[in-house]
Amino acid sequence: MTRPRHIAVIDVGKTNAKLALVEAGSLRELDVVTRPNTVLAGPPYAHFDLEGHWAFFLVHLARFHTDHGIDAISITTHGASIVLLDGQGGLATPMLDYEDTGPDTQSAAYNALRPGFAETGSPRLPAGLNVGAQLHWLFARDPDLLERTAHIVTYPQYWGARLTGNYATDVTSLGCHTDLWTPWEGAFSPLVDRLGIRDKIAPALHSGDTLGTLRPDLAALTGLPDSTPVTCGIHDSNASLYPHVAARKGAFSVVSTGTWVIAMSIGGDPVSLDAARDTLVNVNALGQPVPSSRFMGGREYELIRRDAPPATAADYATALQGALLLPSVEPTSGPFQGRQMRWSGDEPQGAPRMLALSWYLALMTDTCLGLVGARGPVIVEGPFARNPDYLAMLAALRTEGVETASSATGTAAGAALLAQKNTAPPDTATVPRPKDRAALIAYAKRWQAAVEQVATMA
Repeated sequence: MTRPRHIAVIDVGKTNAKLALVEAGSLRELDVVTRPNTVLAGPPYAHFDLEGHWAFFLVHLARFHTDHGIDAISITTHGASIVLLDGQGGLATPMLDYEDTGPDTQSAAYNALRPGFAETGSPRLPAGLNVGAQLHWLFARDPDLLERTAHIVTYPQYWGARLTGNYATDVTSLGCHTDLWTPWEGAFSPLVDRLGIRDKIAPALHSGDTLGTLRPDLAALTGLPDSTPVTCGIHDSNASLYPHVAARKGAFSVVSTGTWVIAMSIGGDPVSLDAARDTLVNVNALGQPVPSSRFMGGREYELIRRDAPPATAADYATALQGALLLPSVEPTSGPFQGRQMRWSGDEPQGAPRMLALSWYLALMTDTCLGLVGARGPVIVEGPFARNPDYLAMLAALRTEGVETASSATGTAAGAALLAQKNTAPPDTATVPRPKDRAALIAYAKRWQAAVEQVATMA
């Protein structure tokens, strides 16, 4: 096959759905369009607007091809998601939003079925964050659902199925705390048989495998050739990780930022992961286990942020001596689960509030990196790579260096690499050591002491 020049990337995050056109080689994004990933309240439960996304993708695939030409399609989506299809490839039931609390009503019964953390590297999480819990609840609430389900696919492969007519799951999505995968064995877990879905869950492929080519009817609709290859697809945090796994040597870590901030350690120190602190074992695009830790940093940012003018020198001085934002803003996940956020002093406003928020997010990230034994440089991908105050605090704390990815969306670059089989990593920029490093470290120590004091009092 001729090496592709332009790769269209379907990129569905928890907050937004995107289509990006990525130039092969440079990984430069030639065009990006987005729409909100709106959750529909129901009935029958909170679910995603898949048809709205599909119409959006088709319109812009056609436009991208007219404007630039598309040589391949790749896919990346958020994790903790699964789609049940009937025999005709349509939805057997709407795609459940993993934040719907319905699965919690079946927690005791599900807990009796699920394999343990030592076997799957998957912590027990609330709502539908364990895909196995979603499936168990969906089958319990609708006794006919299992029978009318013909294919079970992970979320990237849902879009791949619509594009190609072929069904699969992928190892990175199965490895995202689903309870369905054993990362050290690279195989489905015993839960697959306990749920009775062995003959329904689609085969597990590596993310870079070609799922198929574009359906002829879609080729006619969009103008793309029906020979256009479609990759199997990848979990979005692993898309951020993949370019570095494919090309870097030695120890490093990637921090993928968005709704979730996920710290993934490659070649780090051996550690005992603590499921109670939202550590887990992800699986990278090569099928390898990856110690990981996370918190809902993007969600926390939106909950605390307020519009404010740029910070002045006086604002920095005030913030460095001011109130601390203590975890957890989003208490159902992260390294300090169950704790309610609070300010250590008077709640700040304006620029000092935004500084305290940025430093809090960096300190939470540093905590996550420590939990997974991270060594070597830290590469920050996504929106937080454009927050200088977050980066300054992280660079003050991580002595082996912090880098930022130049791509506007690291997930799109990583997904595009799946299609071009190119091992060159995306360009990164080194974050300079902050001039006020000593003051930032003093602030960090004050925060860490306050966090520890809260733990002692609990």
